[in-house]
Amino acid sequence: MKVLITGSDGFIAKNLIEHLRRDDSINLYLFSKNDSIDILKAYVKEVNFIFHLAGVNRPENISEFYEGNSGLTKVIIDTLIEDDKNTPVLLSSSTQSDLDNDYGKSKKEAEDLLLDYSKRTNAKVYIYKLPNVFGKWSKPNYNSVISTWCNNIANDLDIQVNDKYVELNLVYVDDVVKDFIECLNDDTKSGYINIDTIYNKTLGEISELLYQFKDNRNSLVIPNVASGFERALYSTYLSYLSTDNFSYNLKGHQDNRGTFYEILKTLDSGQFSLSTTAPGIMRGNHYHHTKNEKFLVVKGEATIEFRHIVTNEKISYKVSDKKMEVVEMIPGYTHNIKNTGDEEMVLFLWANETFDQDNPDTYFLEV
Repeated sequence: MKVLITGSDGFIAKNLIEHLRRDDSINLYLFSKNDSIDILKAYVKEVNFIFHLAGVNRPENISEFYEGNSGLTKVIIDTLIEDDKNTPVLLSSSTQSDLDNDYGKSKKEAEDLLLDYSKRTNAKVYIYKLPNVFGKWSKPNYNSVISTWCNNIANDLDIQVNDKYVELNLVYVDDVVKDFIECLNDDTKSGYINIDTIYNKTLGEISELLYQFKDNRNSLVIPNVASGFERALYSTYLSYLSTDNFSYNLKGHQDNRGTFYEILKTLDSGQFSLSTTAPGIMRGNHYHHTKNEKFLVVKGEATIEFRHIVTNEKISYKVSDKKMEVVEMIPGYTHNIKNTGDEEMVLFLWANETFDQDNPDTYFLEV
């Protein structure tokens, strides 16, 4: 399939292009503002599908709204009609097309041109009136407040929150791209299309989350970023870190036994840590009433011992990096771990709760 993408150097287009390039059956034709109209017309005559993503939203002159939005759309449609084609066209419009401003009016004109083209040629058209779109590669101080804030907070710059209660309607660029790509092989719909996943968030909620992301390197506490808006925003925030700021150091504890580092603390699923232990050294000899842990030796070898604090039943496990074996620390059993090898032993740990200095649920008792 031959696919044209206009506005190919834009934020949404860059994300779309990287997805489509993974499909060997698609041959991409890319048109940007630096290309001539003659090139655009040639591409339009050649392709089987058009993603019309080009647009102007911050011109120097008002006339550029109409030249870059409705004007360019008219060039595409006139070329298709002159060549007697009914190529499917997807238009990235804006929710502002309902508003009485020049940007909105120019977008509405583009929508109407496309609807008329569909009526005249029976072509499939897909019109997306997008709200605020955010995600990686969005241009700060241009595309959205989220891109600006992500950039500023990630790079130690201030942000301005005029009213934290203002609510935004937001869509994530990956959701937009997924929806766009589905239109390539879906001839059952046409006209105005809605993105299924829209997030409604206040400026206060967004800024608070972004500062939590930034503070994660110090507090080690990470918000719930596995799904939904938090997942999308965290991914976006990370994309604005400077290339010399991808890594950070952990603050650990060191003594004659070895070292201990907390790695990550979650809001509802405990924390992850790592320790090193010198040969012959034993750690632990304590029990928990409720807290539980998982131990995994990733380097060296060790013996883990348990004793039931009431029945005195004893159990032991010999573990090493030769076998990735997780051993559970069971409530009500005092336990220890001893490095039985000749080299430093490295232990990866998970606890079901973050450490609470005031209520550690940890009681010394030799096995």
